[in-house]
Amino acid sequence: MSRSYRKILRNRKQRIERRLAPKVFDDQPSPMLSASNIHYEVSDRTQAMSYGGLGAIHLMVNRLGLVREIDDSLDLLKKHLPYWESDHVLNIAYNVLLGGLRLEDIDLRRNDEVFLNAVGALRIPDPTTAGDFTRRFDQEAIERLMGAFNRVRACVWKRRSKGLLDDAYIDVDGTLASTLGECKGGMDISYKGIWGYHPLIVSLANTKEVLFIENRPGNVPSHAGAAKWIDQALDCVLPHARRLTIRGDTDFSLTEHFDRWAQRADFIFGMDANAAMVSRAKALEESAFKPLIRKPKYLVETEPRAKPQNVKAQRVLDREFETLRLTSEEVAEFTYRPGKCQRDYRVVVLRKNISHEKGETVLFPEIRYFFYITTRTDLTPAQVIEHANARCDQENVIEQLKNGVNALRMPVDNLMSNWAYMVMASLAWNLKAWFAMMVRFRDRRDLLLRMEFRRFLHAMILLPVQIVRQGRKIIYRLLGYNPWIKDYLSAWEFIRRTRFA
Repeated sequence: MSRSYRKILRNRKQRIERRLAPKVFDDQPSPMLSASNIHYEVSDRTQAMSYGGLGAIHLMVNRLGLVREIDDSLDLLKKHLPYWESDHVLNIAYNVLLGGLRLEDIDLRRNDEVFLNAVGALRIPDPTTAGDFTRRFDQEAIERLMGAFNRVRACVWKRRSKGLLDDAYIDVDGTLASTLGECKGGMDISYKGIWGYHPLIVSLANTKEVLFIENRPGNVPSHAGAAKWIDQALDCVLPHARRLTIRGDTDFSLTEHFDRWAQRADFIFGMDANAAMVSRAKALEESAFKPLIRKPKYLVETEPRAKPQNVKAQRVLDREFETLRLTSEEVAEFTYRPGKCQRDYRVVVLRKNISHEKGETVLFPEIRYFFYITTRTDLTPAQVIEHANARCDQENVIEQLKNGVNALRMPVDNLMSNWAYMVMASLAWNLKAWFAMMVRFRDRRDLLLRMEFRRFLHAMILLPVQIVRQGRKIIYRLLGYNPWIKDYLSAWEFIRRTRFA
């Protein structure tokens, strides 16, 4: 970053810090929000827009070769009149990245001359054309598109994943995506009575990236077709990871694949607490069980605060609702060979002592067992449970896909077209992760990787800029300031100077 940029940012930071510095105020005669004499003018020559963060993202997309990979992988258009396949894919991804909630929001950018100049486009597809493009996809084309993304992903990891993938984790889970439409092809009713689809999501826990996503009817079980995508995720991540572990809940304990997966990577899966497994746990000696000590959720760095009153618990007590209370947890382990496997595996058993209570009266105690099967022999039983529970962080990724980037909104009319939309919309989430990896300082990179999409949108994308077209250059002149601008510029400098191919 040039010295002049550092000076400008330092001055802007100092000005805002002076405004926000602790100060003892006198009684103010009027509210802080006091502006009243407000006027509007329409600029004749100056061009500006509110989503200046897109410039560095688009530069990254081009430097990574994503445009070329998409066009080489897809052959959906007989002639390019005037758009290429990459124009359509990026049009949908950028609409999501700029905060668009539905295909109709594309029309805002399509009619924005400044936006078109900023990305060097004469025009972009309208919402109807974007929806029609999704209907051109079949399963083979969707898989080719995900393959294009993963080839570009490998370029990012090769240059910017140092330390990130030393101990990598692939998480797999399904989620219900409901729809109120009645004519959505391929939709069905789930076991919860919800109409819609049941997407399968395979993600990388270290960077929160979505590796693969498959759209399925709402009535299929979570594990349907999962083995295929786990195998492809292994192919994608293994060349870049020192150690790789697959994680999933009990639905993904596909024992017929255990031996094959164990030859390539480690895994931690939940196991059903069926009668046979429970009888094995009960047969263990009592001395085999040790108390489970869980790590605290966070460490207090200053002084502990007084806990607020638990209003909900008090209402349950006052009204004498029946409730369950965890009294203790113990762990043990044993070896087990599933019927479809040729080798033994380590099983960690968690025994929970639960008290059934009604008001202040204890009704009866209950013992529940939870089982985890794994190839990881380097972990203690408590660590196995900790790693297995950490898979729940994938729920945050799924939540961001649902309500952050709105990739699971189902805006078009059939299973395949909605699957294609999911893949293109989830690219916006992956672009966030790739851009975070371009940031210079590791602690800031990690914060960006964990950041929710809506905060990333406001911190890194919704930046007011003036657009200046000068010779062969398109200049984004930043007009505002926030604490993430320095990291944004460091990522842009790295992208500008790096050859990824």
